[in-house]
Amino acid sequence: MTRLIPTDSAMAGIDIHHPHHLPRPQAREAVQRVADKLVERFGVESRWQDDVLSFSRAGVDGRIALLPDAVRVQADLGFLLAAMQGPIEAEIRRVLDKYFA
Repeated sequence: MTRLIPTDSAMAGIDIHHPHHLPRPQAREAVQRVADKLVERFGVESRWQDDVLSFSRAGVDGRIALLPDAVRVQADLGFLLAAMQGPIEAEIRRVLDKYFA
């Protein structure tokens, strides 16, 4: 399920909750693959803190939380990237479907 959460008038939000049934090590590896695709496609930087992978670049701040039975992707998009919200969200969903199918 996707919810769009505007955080303020200049930010657009992405909130994707994607279920999975992978063991934790495999799920963590899959999250890293998702992050690698975001780096490749959108030029973000990423870093792990516990079971949350944060990613950012100018105009976007986000996180991928590894939950026991789901992955939650949240991102705040700045004004310029808000215009690309649809393609960004579609790419995230495509990669999640690929690695968490």
